Amino acid sequence: MPLRDHFSPPLAEHRSWEELHGAWPGSIAFRLNSILPPDYYCGPRVHLGSAIEIDVAAFENEEALGAIADGGGGGTAVAWAPARPTLLLDTDAPTPPEYEARVYDVRHGRRLVAAVEIVSPGNKDRPESREAFVSKCHALLQQDVCVAIVDLVTERQSNLYAELAARMGAAPPAIAKSGIYAVSCRGITARGRWRVEEWEHELAIGSALPTLPLWLTDSFSVPLELEASYEDTCRGLRIA
Repeated sequence: MPLRDHFSPPLAEHRSWEELHGAWPGSIAFRLNSILPPDYYCGPRVHLGSAIEIDVAAFENEEALGAIADGGGGGTAVAWAPARPTLLLDTDAPTPPEYEARVYDVRHGRRLVAAVEIVSPGNKDRPESREAFVSKCHALLQQDVCVAIVDLVTERQSNLYAELAARMGAAPPAIAKSGIYAVSCRGITARGRWRVEEWEHELAIGSALPTLPLWLTDSFSVPLELEASYEDTCRGLRIA
């Protein structure tokens, strides 16, 4: 089924985009949980009036991950390999600010490794909203968290991914002028250099959504099947 325009007539006249944004994170989480290794899980996280996101959290257990990557024990091995990345940025390793306070859940040793950010109109409507979204994604990348951004908002043309690239000092990405898009980014450090790799796709109303790599470690990823989870959500909401 094709991508619908949830922000313009005729669909917007009888279906709210908030219904899709509220339900889609759960569909993404259900699909990811069916393929994630046993020491990883995905949970939907929705903040009304602010960002909508999915977090993939991890328990540190490299032996279990290795077993899954080799196709053995405890879960369903994923026979899938992402395309080669396009280099977004290659620079000296960043020095994040040290004026911060962080709280960790040490009871279970939980560590965030990936986040899927579904852009809402409120993320794009004002300079301060765009700044907050870009700052959040930038901070996650600096913390070695894989960040996927999915923007279906057709009523506002700001490209938050392009603003994120500018924040990092990178050249404008190929989809800098795209109104709607999906991209997966990860930051890795090697030999004192910080490298941001990206897998980007320009979206179009009437076309299928892509599958993006969601990286759990530097060498292991799972497919983020946007089309399948989107269609599951539309069927569940009876959106034709």
